[in-house]
Amino acid sequence: MNPAAKPQPNDDVIVRAHGGGGEMMGRLISDHIVSALGNQTLNALTDGAVLPCNGKHIVMTTDSYVVQPLEFPGGDIGRLAVCGTVNDLAVMGGRPIGLSLGLIIEEGFRLDRLDRILDSIAKAAREASVEIVTGDTKVIENVRGDGLFINTAGVAELDERARLGFDQIRPGDAILINGNLGDHGIAIMSVRDGLEFETTLRSDAAPLNAMIGDLLSSGVAIRFMRDATRGGLAGVLADISDRAGFGIELSELALPRDPHTRAAAEMLGFDLLAVANEGKVLLVVADSDAERCVDIMREHDTGRRSARIGRVVASNPPLVELVTEHGGRRIVQRPYGEELPRIC
Repeated sequence: MNPAAKPQPNDDVIVRAHGGGGEMMGRLISDHIVSALGNQTLNALTDGAVLPCNGKHIVMTTDSYVVQPLEFPGGDIGRLAVCGTVNDLAVMGGRPIGLSLGLIIEEGFRLDRLDRILDSIAKAAREASVEIVTGDTKVIENVRGDGLFINTAGVAELDERARLGFDQIRPGDAILINGNLGDHGIAIMSVRDGLEFETTLRSDAAPLNAMIGDLLSSGVAIRFMRDATRGGLAGVLADISDRAGFGIELSELALPRDPHTRAAAEMLGFDLLAVANEGKVLLVVADSDAERCVDIMREHDTGRRSARIGRVVASNPPLVELVTEHGGRRIVQRPYGEELPRIC
């Protein structure tokens, strides 16, 4: 291969699309990572691992953040790291106990900028009622000029009332979302070099553990939860359909979307169903509890635009279908690679 040539998806090398939350990332994880390291816990491929601990259970998760630019409308890499880790714990039914913070800093990075991001981390942790309890710092040579990378891990106490999993999902269950789609990914793209335009768009990055905790405390029948980050809503729904073995029917008219985000996505040629979110949780709940769940979520700032957007159906083969605004139908597919690189 020409050393100067950009690697293509069919080459035997890693390309950026392998980290995009789509089909290529799924193949990388299953064919290489799980095949080498797989065990009963890891093979579940959930947002976190549920582990036994002194007769109870804890949830553990980890994540890394490489977003560019580091600061963007509505947040920065620090806020993203806290919210993303807390939300991964919460959608597993965990009440966060503590987070770790690993900083990889390129030489030349300004200390005043680092202080701004650390202040943002502290503020987001207070919002989530969680503490940064341990960490690590490394300084590397200035290779790319990205400035800063963050790695986190989180530990939570499992709410034993949570009975979550693909195996809990049944036809007739309702699909819920707690607000507008695609705000984070489109806000990032709106300030990228070469794409900058005047906009009111802001990232939706926010901790969801308080809202999810209230849902679990209410006793509603939640079958499954996942935050719709890389791969967006489309990626999560494809996972549900594949793993549960049922179809999903979405209503386009019911999807909450900010008109500015929608217009920007159309201008840039992106499908909001496949765009990443950082403050959105998709829930599968018993049909009888759907309206109660929506009411509870709307009591929180992070859930003001919560909506019922679809239902689980028995179909063969199991597909995700969108009933369009005009009454037509189209199949919603898992993203192949990464439409929007470096957004989390």
